[in-house]
Amino acid sequence: MSTREEPLVVATLPAKRRSVLRPYVAIARPDHWVKNVFVLPGIIVALSFDKRIPSIPWIAGLLAVCLVASSNYVLNELLDAPFDREHPIKRNRPVPSGQVSAPIAYAEWIALMLAGIALGLTVSHQFAFTLLALWVMGCVYNIPPLRTKDVPYLDVLSEAINNPLRMLAGWYMTGTTATVPVSLLVSYWMVGCYFMAVKRFAEVREINDPFRSAAYRRSFAFYTQDRLLISVMFYGCHAMLFFGAFLMRYRLELVLSFPLVAVVMAAYLALAFKKQSAAQNPEKLYREPLLMASVVACAATMTALFFLNVPLLYRIFTPTAVH
Repeated sequence: MSTREEPLVVATLPAKRRSVLRPYVAIARPDHWVKNVFVLPGIIVALSFDKRIPSIPWIAGLLAVCLVASSNYVLNELLDAPFDREHPIKRNRPVPSGQVSAPIAYAEWIALMLAGIALGLTVSHQFAFTLLALWVMGCVYNIPPLRTKDVPYLDVLSEAINNPLRMLAGWYMTGTTATVPVSLLVSYWMVGCYFMAVKRFAEVREINDPFRSAAYRRSFAFYTQDRLLISVMFYGCHAMLFFGAFLMRYRLELVLSFPLVAVVMAAYLALAFKKQSAAQNPEKLYREPLLMASVVACAATMTALFFLNVPLLYRIFTPTAVH
């Protein structure tokens, strides 16, 4: 009898440990690491600017970014718990549902940051400093009294700043000595704002109750669908304006990618009008075939255009004399 029971006891212990650890893994959101794909454009642009770059520390660099991003996610989960309880779906997350010990989670927050910065130092000091800035912005976004997450429009602007910081991380991963174009960083920031504003729009539409929206997130007391759509237009226009400024100065060939960029932005906006939209949960966007196809086509085209010369374009876009 005892010989039959022992294997059962041994088999259940790992499952119990997994059940205890699972909430702490969940609040680090490894499923959100896909967002760190925004590091790759920084690498691609740096390679197009400086072709003498040696081998890139891909694994160390990307893992360092993921660890720092997870540190920010843990803090976000902890400080958002009181508000997530007012959300119809997010109330089931590990922290608001009581599955997580706060002291242990705060230790996880610091440990992930230290591990990410330490790993970043093996890549370069500029790369590690960029990761530190990414972590600091997570604190500014989440921790009172600043907590920019609660301030209308500033919530989008401060969260989307992670986009150019990720681009800078990719840039510094290459070890290039070239200076990153400011116009490209601003465009990348505005693209992030566009995506975040669409996400807010989808959330407001989904909750569809001003009182519950305000209880879930304070900035939502100000937001309406009209205001958010206007901001989406504002961010989209600025993204393309600064992208145009970048390509006119550095890489005119990228003008050929404009139609595909427009398709991606339109496809993403269309998602916000769907019930339980994937725009609210970017980690699920891979389930949207039209969006994914347009993103892949756009990314591949832009990557090629960074390295392919089209002299005809420079003749076409030569300024004409004004008499």
